[in-house]
Amino acid sequence: MKVLSVASEVFPLIKTGGLADVAGALPLALAPLGIDMRTLMPGYTSVLAKLGTTRTVCDIPDLLGHPATLLFTEHAGLPLYVIDCPDFYDRDGGPYVDETGKDYIDNWQRFAALSRVASDIANGVDPDWAPDVVHGHDWQAGLAPVYLKYSEVGPHTPSVITIHNIAFQGQFSAQIFPALGLPIDAYHVDGVEYYSNIGYLKGGLRTAWALTTVSPTYAEEILEPQFGMGLEGLIGERVTDLVGIVNGIDDDVWNPETDKHIAANYNGVNLKKRRENRAALVRRFGLIANDGPIFCVVSRLTWQKGIDLIIEAADEIVAHGGKLAILGSGDPVLEEGIRAAAARHPGSIGIVFGYDEPLSHLMQAGSDVILIPSRFEPCGLTQLYGLRYGCVPVVGKTGGLADTIIDANGAALTARVATGVQFSPIDRHGLSQALRRTFRLFEDDAAWNALQKAAMKSDVSWQTSASQYANLYKTLISRVAVP
Repeated sequence: MKVLSVASEVFPLIKTGGLADVAGALPLALAPLGIDMRTLMPGYTSVLAKLGTTRTVCDIPDLLGHPATLLFTEHAGLPLYVIDCPDFYDRDGGPYVDETGKDYIDNWQRFAALSRVASDIANGVDPDWAPDVVHGHDWQAGLAPVYLKYSEVGPHTPSVITIHNIAFQGQFSAQIFPALGLPIDAYHVDGVEYYSNIGYLKGGLRTAWALTTVSPTYAEEILEPQFGMGLEGLIGERVTDLVGIVNGIDDDVWNPETDKHIAANYNGVNLKKRRENRAALVRRFGLIANDGPIFCVVSRLTWQKGIDLIIEAADEIVAHGGKLAILGSGDPVLEEGIRAAAARHPGSIGIVFGYDEPLSHLMQAGSDVILIPSRFEPCGLTQLYGLRYGCVPVVGKTGGLADTIIDANGAALTARVATGVQFSPIDRHGLSQALRRTFRLFEDDAAWNALQKAAMKSDVSWQTSASQYANLYKTLISRVAVP
């Protein structure tokens, strides 16, 4: 079975969030199941610089008005199609924003091009390989099922669109429609038209054969206005085509027994080695060592992630003897709130603004708790990393957080299956109660050790989820032969 994955970022080549981790890990997890998944991605400047030998698949003289070349290569075990189009992707900023943090004004064109090339591959521009299924991720690949629908092979090639975060939808002015190269029929409620504008994710959700999202609970949540972000009606119409599949993690990259980014490797039996990582973490963040728990935050600093709740809870954490180590960047107002909290508590709150992949590993290996008070969370990966490393997740009860963490209630603790602390409602009061529960658990050495070991026994690999994706692809392919 051949599947084309279409993604705007792929780890280890480029990463801004969890999408890259999924796009990088899923093909490797599917390979043992007999699925040949290749990934199509943009040829950003930083990506092209990391590639080794490439094969030119074809030249594209006119890719939405610009010349491009489709390359094929392998990197870190991943088979990749890469679009080399300097006019779209040779930028000094990130994949989506410039050096000042503003969206590129031609993002509509840059990611329409990604989707158009996905359709071209399905239509045979590579004589050596054509997919049985096209699988797009998020709004950046949202037009892939649309272009496919109006192509020669469209009626015979199944497509899947995965929602990693429905809050980001790729909405643009209707004025761009003529430049997309789609037939006029596509500007319709059953296509890309969305309240008289263009919706990339909306178009994908309308035209793909199947819809997936990254946890069963989130699949239910997005049927409601609170979480559906205006698309709940459309998703409700297609609910029989919707499935929630929890993400896994690459357990070779995130492995405390072999991780080269941490101070001391360990396993679930030898948790004492975590002390060396804790000491390294204390030094890195300039914290004053004590016996209290270290809470870490590895996150985009946004309202969605509940960072304002963490700022409000910072004094309480310190008052109870805890420390706080924060890695991330985002909303300037929230960044300033974190700075103010750190200024009030020097030696108790440490901050690194930006993103540092090796440091995030050390934080999971050296902190006692990873704090994730997200107001909504389609799946989340940091709590899975925490489970793997014995860094106990304290999470809002929503989306994938609710699906992957077993709350440390009395019954779960007695059965020794608890893996973290959940709380609801997701507000300041709910978080405060969760923090009090966490401090009490931490003070009980036996209970805390059992919690860590249960967490580390959790299956956070891709094995189960990959099987679910494989079964979905097989089901869709079986429909092709049905008249």
